[in-house]
Amino acid sequence: MHVSLTPELENRVKAKVQSGLYNNASEVIREALRFMDSHEEWVAEIKLARLREQLQTGINQLDRGEGIPIDSKGGLDRLFEAIEDDSRA
Repeated sequence: MHVSLTPELENRVKAKVQSGLYNNASEVIREALRFMDSHEEWVAEIKLARLREQLQTGINQLDRGEGIPIDSKGGLDRLFEAIEDDSRA
């Protein structure tokens, strides 16, 4: 198997090996994968908590009457375009 890394990631792997904590790049990558596996549930919980926060923000806005009525597909398309424009700004 061959893995391509960005120059920054490659430098980070090399630094770990040079620190003496790992014998080679393969050990660094294996350790990183084990870390990901062991923390996968924790990361999912963090993402879910963030999503819940965002949903609560939207609910609060709706409760304050700050919603945008959508009555047709064209209206929904315009809403998504506005969201994309905001994210680019």
